[in-house]
Amino acid sequence: MKDGVLIGIDAGTSVIKSVAFTTTGEQIAAAATPNHFVTLADGGAEQDMARTWADTAITLKLLAEKVPDLAARLIAISVTGQGDGTWLIDKAGEPVAPAWLWLDARSGAIAEDFTRHPDYAAHYARTGTGVNACQMSMQLAWMTRNRPEVLTRATTGFHCKDWLYFKLTGDRRTDPSEANFTFGDYESRSYAPHILDSLGASETKRLLPEMVEGTEVAGHLTREAALATGLRAGTPIVLGYVDVLCTGLGGGLFDPAGQTGCTIVGSTGMHMKIAPTAGHVRLNSERSGYTMAFPVPGMYAQIQSNMASTLNIDWLLDVGRDVLNSQGVERSRSDLLKGMDERILAAPAARNMYHPYISKAGERGPVLEPSARAMFSGLEIGMGFADLMRGVFEGLCYASRDCYAAMGDIPREVRVTGGAARSQALRLMMASVLKAPIRSVSREEAGAAGAAMMAAVQQKIYPDMAACAAVWVDPLLGSITAPDTSLSNVYDGGFAIYKQTRETMRPLWRAMVANRAS
Repeated sequence: MKDGVLIGIDAGTSVIKSVAFTTTGEQIAAAATPNHFVTLADGGAEQDMARTWADTAITLKLLAEKVPDLAARLIAISVTGQGDGTWLIDKAGEPVAPAWLWLDARSGAIAEDFTRHPDYAAHYARTGTGVNACQMSMQLAWMTRNRPEVLTRATTGFHCKDWLYFKLTGDRRTDPSEANFTFGDYESRSYAPHILDSLGASETKRLLPEMVEGTEVAGHLTREAALATGLRAGTPIVLGYVDVLCTGLGGGLFDPAGQTGCTIVGSTGMHMKIAPTAGHVRLNSERSGYTMAFPVPGMYAQIQSNMASTLNIDWLLDVGRDVLNSQGVERSRSDLLKGMDERILAAPAARNMYHPYISKAGERGPVLEPSARAMFSGLEIGMGFADLMRGVFEGLCYASRDCYAAMGDIPREVRVTGGAARSQALRLMMASVLKAPIRSVSREEAGAAGAAMMAAVQQKIYPDMAACAAVWVDPLLGSITAPDTSLSNVYDGGFAIYKQTRETMRPLWRAMVANRAS
């Protein structure tokens, strides 16, 4: 179809988006609605599943208002969404409880205990992935011990995108990326849910749905879903991989040679590199990070993730806003960011050091340390707001190097996406810390684009992902930001201090958290 349209749905934690693309990757239009979840006093983070589906359907209706004759032109829809969490339904397909999100911390103690379990080494070798509280395995274990009545009613355990795929098609399925890193064997891309036995939750194995490969298999829009969305029944529906992989795919991660990295500088920081085969996967002694199937036969993405990335920048901006507000001056984060690049680059490099662990959940990449907390060191009289912000930027870049180093060699080129990737200062510092050229990708909605790329391959618009990426991604690669050699020399020393400080502080962070709780 010459004027055919592909839709990528990206159901994130904050926003649900439906984005229309041409078959050659040009973005036509987008429709979005805020997502909604609640946090609970016991560390829970829950989302109304019915509302999530209703909001997604609304975005598709809104998109149809923007794209002429969308229903007739539509070739396929692909859906991705926030990762981890637990979305349970019963035999009739109805939610048995609110969804548990990746933000939910209730199973934190179970996850930490399992890292000391005799079976943990085998689990890490099998999945290539460290455990943490956000994973379905840990959440099912918590429910087994504390909410067995919920599990009794449940028949299927989904992740967010799986739930939306079910509402679109009626099919109970999941994808290899999430199923493998939580319950599987990454080399065979099949289930091996032995962790549930180790956690005393063997009975929940029955909840695991069939795995399907979205670049090969499609479901079809049901009549009920067609009425809810205003689209045609029978439209092919593709189950995309988890959002971080779709964002990486749309943001330039695909590289058969395995020499390219991709960093998402968003609320969290995701650092990814391709392993062209299972033999290229590099695990680490900390037993941290993720190994995920990539939507290319035999290919994997290795990922290390910082719990907080731009959240650190937001925190410091809010400190400034709070001071101004106390004096009756109202300013937004955007206001304070105006001219910030120039001010940061004018400040001397590496005058202070910042560890970007601002999340209350601590850190997960490349170290698993729930007690880790953000900290400045090396402050002196005369340092101002720009010095502190430069320290935060440099800390994020050190964290990136820390993560890439845990996966082997630093990539020869790193593509960056996410809100902070627009910062010239951040790109220069990251290139200099990593000692690798940096490129930004001018793709507005990388996650939705990656999902749509999977649909383009599944629908045989392209023979394989290499051909699709050549059209959808390569023309959008920005100019190279090269490392500054003089900065790299300073940052080499700074990074060594960053790692040493992090290791020295681990017992002190734990003591600090324990003292707060006493």
